[in-house]
Amino acid sequence: MEPAGVVTGDRHDRIRNHIIKSPRQRRRATLSVPLPDLFLSLALLAVVAVPLWTAELTGWFSAPLALPGYFWHQHELVFAFLNAGIAGFLLTAVCVWTGTERLHGLPLMGLWLVWLAGRLVMGFGAELPAWVVMAVNLAFLPLVMVDAGWRIWHGRQKRQLVLLLVIGLVWLMQLGFFLQPHGPYVHGALIVAAALMLVIGGRITPNFSKAWLRQQGLPGRGPHTVPWLEITLLIAMAMTLVGVLTGLQAVIVIAAGLAAPLSLARTLLWRGWEVRGEPLLWMLHLSLLWIPLGLALLAGSAAGWWPATAWIHALGVGAMGGLILGVISRVALGHTGRTLKLPAGMTAAFVVIHIAALARVATGLGDLPWQAGIGIAGTLWTVAFGLFLVRYTGILAGPRADGAPG
Repeated sequence: MEPAGVVTGDRHDRIRNHIIKSPRQRRRATLSVPLPDLFLSLALLAVVAVPLWTAELTGWFSAPLALPGYFWHQHELVFAFLNAGIAGFLLTAVCVWTGTERLHGLPLMGLWLVWLAGRLVMGFGAELPAWVVMAVNLAFLPLVMVDAGWRIWHGRQKRQLVLLLVIGLVWLMQLGFFLQPHGPYVHGALIVAAALMLVIGGRITPNFSKAWLRQQGLPGRGPHTVPWLEITLLIAMAMTLVGVLTGLQAVIVIAAGLAAPLSLARTLLWRGWEVRGEPLLWMLHLSLLWIPLGLALLAGSAAGWWPATAWIHALGVGAMGGLILGVISRVALGHTGRTLKLPAGMTAAFVVIHIAALARVATGLGDLPWQAGIGIAGTLWTVAFGLFLVRYTGILAGPRADGAPG
């Protein structure tokens, strides 16, 4: 017997042959939900951008980038990567929360083309006016927020509006970056991204873990949440953002120094070791542990103990890269009618991206030679998202496994 709602083997082949008969129909299928274009696109960006940045850095290759290589690297691997992850998750989750139809067809194609246009002008826009590059890249998130906000408002899910507030802060950091690339806005974006990960991670990680433990009939105590801890942590994160944007090192030391143990305690209360048998769950717990480490490294860098590149890559590679990879790997299965069973090779991808984060942080701290550390971290990052592309392109670009529309 096949599990309910899951199609495998010959039946799946028949569905592919009869439902998706032509290239035109197959292209139409990739427009039916937000996942195929945005999740596959962010993975492709991750695979392309890091080797391109390394080649640019070492002089092997020179592209007509719209910004100097260092700033291009910052924008693409913070804003472009994060924005696609936000959109893919939010446009899907909001539809579940509100019971509305997912964005599909030409509107979805239009949204994806806006994101793609940003990548093209950033990669080949050396001769374009700066305002054109800025306008194209700043158009994406507001479109996502309008779509999500309309659904949230009409679906009477107003408590979800806090997510739009945080996403709005990401957009403001992106605006600040274009106006002043040398400013603190990339660092501010990483703090906002960490706060967003804490909010979303705090909703999905304990709930997914509880559900899995219940399904497995395991006797674990399960995740535990403490309301005052949640509130205090968000206040500490807000103060950390203020410190980063104003450059007040004492504020950063105090606020990040407080937020680090609070976020560590919060994550440990979710008892991630009880779900160690499920990669789709321990990946979320492990990725969130990079946030307290990154905040501790931030406090130490503000105190002058070590370089800032360590905390930047703890949050950027370990937390953001790891959590996005874990979330899209899970969401892609659920929203294509498949059981939550990780495809072969993806557990290795989860391990590899965390090794990449360790290598990059160690390089920032001076524990690895710079060139070797950059090469190791970049290669492992590329392998991790490359494995996602190999294992999930067919899943996301093809029909649902259960034969349902969308």
